[in-house]
Amino acid sequence: MTELEKGPRGQRRGRGARERILSASQQLFREQGINGTGMDQLCAVAEVSKRTLYQHFSGKDDLIAEGLRRFDPGILPEVFDRTDLTPRERLLAVFDIHAPLCPFIAAAVEIQDPGHPARVLARDYKKAFAARLTDAAREAGAANPEQLGEQLALLLDGASARSRVLNTEAFTTAAAIAVVLVDNAIPTAAAPAPASAGASAVE
Repeated sequence: MTELEKGPRGQRRGRGARERILSASQQLFREQGINGTGMDQLCAVAEVSKRTLYQHFSGKDDLIAEGLRRFDPGILPEVFDRTDLTPRERLLAVFDIHAPLCPFIAAAVEIQDPGHPARVLARDYKKAFAARLTDAAREAGAANPEQLGEQLALLLDGASARSRVLNTEAFTTAAAIAVVLVDNAIPTAAAPAPASAGASAVE
């Protein structure tokens, strides 16, 4: 049975307070930034008292870190764990997921302290994401998989940031660049298909 909790006005809710707080924080951080979100506003959107919020989280820093932990713990398993795609196809499929500004980039931009838990999580995530790209590049037969993984990771982050700054869609262009990078790193992947048996040869 779903846990029922009381909101600030004594209203019983069908969703746990902790999940409502996390959901509200992720929404507000995404829409107006971490620094632009106050705890009073967060409590109002989550429909909890401040006392309830602090029973679940020690403060905003704890909320930021927990939101990042939950964002993509498996490092894009819907792409990297697909067995119906070749390694090369997985490298390019990451550009088909058009997400808003990466929350790890957003947190790193807003939080100055490099030792802040959110900054540490962002750094670890970006390294892990590049590692998954590198693994797929290695499986695809790239001559220098580490280089290709870093290039694609940089391209993805750049597309995410540029989409946000210009309020436009940059992933289509990034995907086209990715094809060139992948084909240059894995020449055999770009080789034309063999001619059909019925085709006449041109001397």
